[in-house]
This record gives sequence, C-alpha cells and structure tokens, in this order.
Amino acid sequence: ELFVQYLATYSYKHGRGKEKNALTYSDLSHTAEECETFQFLADILPKKILASKYLKMLEKEKQDGEVGEDDEEDDEEEDEDETVDEDAGS
Repeated sequence: ELFVQYLATYSYKHGRGKEKNALTYSDLSHTAEECETFQFLADILPKKILASKYLKMLEKEKQDGEVGEDDEEDDEEEDEDETVDEDAGS
C-alpha cells in the first residue's frame, strides 16, 4: 500500500499532475521509464501508442525476424559442413 502511494505521489509531483490537478496513466508510465527506482515497472506500465504504430512495429519485427532466421539457417548449414569435414579428416 505504501509503495503504491509512493509511486502515485512521485508520478504526480514529477509529471503533469500538478498542471491538470490529476494523475494520469502517462505520468505513471513516464515515471516507470525514467526513474531508476521504478525501472522494473517499465514492462507493466508501457507508454501508450496508437494501434497503427503497433501494427507497423509488428510488421517490421516480422520482416527483421525472417531475415535473421535465414541468416541463422545458413550459419547452421555451414557449421554442419565444417563438422563433416573435421570428421572426415580424422
């Protein structure tokens, strides 16, 4: 209970809460991101983003992942070839 009170008070004082006379989600997420004490909350209190931005991020990650997977498969094939060559030389 004291922790939640401290988080809310800190977020209010260091956010825009005083201007609006209210504590907002963005104040909490900003505190979690910027304050070292609350870094562990960054995954729980992420910044809000638009759905369109999120979908673009997913698409980009998917494209990057496909490129990365192709590279990994090539590396694995090379490793298997090297292992076969080493076994043949023994």
